[in-house]
Amino acid sequence: MDKKDLRHQVRLMKRQFTKEQLLDMSQSVIHDLLVVPQVKQAHVILMYYSLDDEVNTHNAVDRLVEMGKIVLLPVVTSATDMELRCYTGPDDLRGGFFNIMEPVGKLYTDYSKIDVAVVPGMSFDLQGNRLGRGKGYYDRFLPLIPQAYKIGICFPFQKFPAIPVGQYDVKMDIVL
Repeated sequence: MDKKDLRHQVRLMKRQFTKEQLLDMSQSVIHDLLVVPQVKQAHVILMYYSLDDEVNTHNAVDRLVEMGKIVLLPVVTSATDMELRCYTGPDDLRGGFFNIMEPVGKLYTDYSKIDVAVVPGMSFDLQGNRLGRGKGYYDRFLPLIPQAYKIGICFPFQKFPAIPVGQYDVKMDIVL
């Protein structure tokens, strides 16, 4: 199966669940995320503000801020690039590209200080490979933060024994 077919298959699988069911499944993933030692020890964390069909991170970003973490969220700036902005609370968010809620907070450019990157994906495999939505934003950005511990998060049905991998795809350190 190629990447396009796998993305299509996962989209169909997601549609089998209600928004409430996906939210319920999100809770255990987020619980597991918040107890990862690297997350607990991190000072600066790159997160994402989830879409309706992704593991819901809305409460998690707020909890991380409450824990005293610097939380960064991506902002799409062009067809190929994203930048990071600080998130301090829901009032920081505005609608952006692809209907993603994006922060309007302070621009963050000290990438060397990012301890953990929490990354969404359409699917992941047992080796930590990630299949994104196909735009390549994270695959272009993650090489800029090689020191960051990369955590892929997804629903259980999005994990496969193996997925197609390209030369620019970035592996995760763990997948929850």
